[in-house]
Amino acid sequence: MSALPAAGARLVARTTALDVAGELLSYLPPPSDDDPPVAWVRRGEGMVGWGEALRVDLAGPDRFADAARVWARVSADVAVRDDVRLPGTGPVAFVSFSFADDSPAGGVLVVPRVVVGRRGGTSWVTAVAPEGALPAPAAPAPAGAPESPGQVRFADGVRSGPQWASVVREAVRRIGAGEVDKVVLARDLEAQADRPVDPRHLLTRLAARYPSVWTFDVDGLVGATPELLVRVERGLVTSRVLAGTIRRTGDDERDLALAGSLARSSKDLEEHEYAVRSVVEALQPYCTSTSAPESPFVLHLPNVMHLATDVAGVLAAGSASLLELGAALHPTAAVCGTPTEAAAKLIAELEGMDRDRYAGPVGWVDARGDGELGIALRCARLDPADPRRLRLFAGCGIVAGSDPEAELAESDAKLVPVRDAVSPDPTPPPPPPPPHP
Repeated sequence: MSALPAAGARLVARTTALDVAGELLSYLPPPSDDDPPVAWVRRGEGMVGWGEALRVDLAGPDRFADAARVWARVSADVAVRDDVRLPGTGPVAFVSFSFADDSPAGGVLVVPRVVVGRRGGTSWVTAVAPEGALPAPAAPAPAGAPESPGQVRFADGVRSGPQWASVVREAVRRIGAGEVDKVVLARDLEAQADRPVDPRHLLTRLAARYPSVWTFDVDGLVGATPELLVRVERGLVTSRVLAGTIRRTGDDERDLALAGSLARSSKDLEEHEYAVRSVVEALQPYCTSTSAPESPFVLHLPNVMHLATDVAGVLAAGSASLLELGAALHPTAAVCGTPTEAAAKLIAELEGMDRDRYAGPVGWVDARGDGELGIALRCARLDPADPRRLRLFAGCGIVAGSDPEAELAESDAKLVPVRDAVSPDPTPPPPPPPPHP
């Protein structure tokens, strides 16, 4: 873990109301070493930020506890002038954690120097600086449009599609042997662009195409996740669980029939039940009450449909912070499997790759303890050594009834959002020639 601010060092934060017109993402400046971007946006609301008033790199099995301890200390010491007082105002930490305890990716906690936010029609700007003069937030201006990365070439990651399907086949065999009930297997895809990839290019395209999910960027991990691991807002805890997926066809009548088959699929309902149960059981020790509907609903996204359940609870006073809840919930059955420990061992044995921060918690927390953590799905990791390269991820839940070829097709569908976002738009066909006189 990086060294913490010296004892007695404090941050000073000031939040003022602001009339922000247009899309939040349009205010992000071009990325630079001095002003790395962060973002958390859904349906036009959320936050974007840049710069680093504080950064802590995290590692190992204690990365969640270290992040919670750092943020508790910073939140207790920070001097705040907040004229807006909504969740997300005042100082905010953006966080991202690796999936595995032993991953070199570890995790990161970043407090941006500037945050621009919008919630329920109210907009604001927050400036954060080391103790000294109270920072005066300047009214930000929209930045120029990001440049396209040009042509992008994709290549297999650790395994080709057929090789990955063989791994799924082995997982199904191991499930049949009773080693686990469910295991989630991920695959990766490499991408090489002609020019450096501006994260704003990915963010704006993802947010425009998938407005109902959470579009994020934390330390070069960029994506649009439909799965909310946990939200804490004024004592209420919520979590959206997704497990069970079917690809859309683009034909509304056909997709409606597919949604019905998904809702009746014993394989997908079994996978979903494992995921919901794991979240409820993880939350119960920290809540005075929890509730989950008996049956899931079908969440319709532009490229796929998911079985979804919203779990809710009332947080017991003093029981846990948002980051501690993230530690208790991770990894859920939706990204690991059931039983968790056995599934994690099988992933390490079969998957053959480091997931980095894919499938780990990503999101934000404010100094009052409110915040949101999603699961980093539908995402890509920009290569810090070569900004023209990035690595895309997708994963599928495998149970006894899984078909390897169907799971491969599902993983392809889950790669579509980021693959399309980084790819150039197809050149439109030339107009037809004028009619001959």
